[in-house]
Amino acid sequence: MSGTEERPGGTTGIDALLERVRAGYERVGPRDAYEAARAGEALLVDIRYAALRERDGLIPRAVVIERNELEWRLDPQGSHRLPEATDHDLRVVVICNEGYASSLAAESLHRLGLHRATDLVGGFQAWSAAGLPVVPASAQDALGPAHETPGPAQDTPGPA
Repeated sequence: MSGTEERPGGTTGIDALLERVRAGYERVGPRDAYEAARAGEALLVDIRYAALRERDGLIPRAVVIERNELEWRLDPQGSHRLPEATDHDLRVVVICNEGYASSLAAESLHRLGLHRATDLVGGFQAWSAAGLPVVPASAQDALGPAHETPGPAQDTPGPA
């Protein structure tokens, strides 16, 4: 059975799910994401886990938010939101390693009402391959305090 066929019980494979999710918004390529961020028109959000950031580096001015905290940090009505998450019109470009997990994350942001959320086609690897700016993870301190968001005191960053 392929990932695009409907399965018994109405379940769907991951390929069909990704196809359906991605049909709900327009994804962006590396150069468009770079230009939008440079112009102040988009917030780049890196959801890659620490080992990948350490191995491959960071995108300057991208906000690092671990995937398990994404919705909490970007919900404009949330108590743990980022200062940039002021309204539902925020344009967010979610970046994972290769552009798969970011699609599911962008869809989740749409469910929160962030209707302009999207993701980067090909993820960080496509960004890097396009020759766009990347800095070593060791340069994180030089990027400034807004680069990585501190986690809340509890494992699940929601209301207690």
